[in-house]
Amino acid sequence: MSGHEPLHAGETIVLWRSERESILMRLALDPVTVEGRGVVDLSPYVGKSPGATVGWAGVEYVLLRPTLADLLGHLRRKAQIITPKDAQYLLYLAGVGPGSRVAEAGSGSGALTIVLAHAVGAGGHVFSYDRRPDFLAVARENVAASGLAERVEFRERDVGSGGFDVTDLDAIVLDLAEPWAALGSARTALAPGGRVATYTPTYNQLERTVREMRTLGLKEVRSAELLERALHVGEGGTRPEFDMLGHTGFLACGRKVSGPW
Repeated sequence: MSGHEPLHAGETIVLWRSERESILMRLALDPVTVEGRGVVDLSPYVGKSPGATVGWAGVEYVLLRPTLADLLGHLRRKAQIITPKDAQYLLYLAGVGPGSRVAEAGSGSGALTIVLAHAVGAGGHVFSYDRRPDFLAVARENVAASGLAERVEFRERDVGSGGFDVTDLDAIVLDLAEPWAALGSARTALAPGGRVATYTPTYNQLERTVREMRTLGLKEVRSAELLERALHVGEGGTRPEFDMLGHTGFLACGRKVSGPW
């Protein structure tokens, strides 16, 4: 949805004050209670364009449509999430775009689920699998808060032992301790030309994953690691930050180029 279109009741918005202070909530026609902050009435802004200044409890906020960064920044975390630098590259490796039918395993806290749902657009769909009901509950809550729930279907299932129960997928993303156990069923679930991408934190996991991809006959197998270094920018004093986001995980992908298998 364009940032210039009028706001409508029920959509997710963000009240922004600063980089470190913002509130993610639904735009309603009635006053809403925000946990720990009080009651706010945003009904006068329904039908208005984003960018209005909202005065609330002596503080001024700007009412905006949230970006993906806003959505991820308000996640309730149950499990460690895949960082944005890795999540965005997983989209590239898996070939995920508008209209894609995608599966992920496991759901975790729903961070990657939100990234995938954002990428597939209104015409796509995400099937999110996890064997732990407590993780699924948190992921559902986070995806609902993001306003993308209609694009996602959660399923409690161990794809490592039980496989996938959908087929003709454009892409599959695996964030599992043993992704190699799910690669055979992932290959079956993919449409010809579809890709599977994996995220693993150790070399041993990466080696076994890539070995299984090759054994299964997947093509265009590749692996990568992304490092992120911020820069401190000052007039005449620009330099790298002392801290950097180094190793988080290894990414790998393979492509099903024909079928049946």
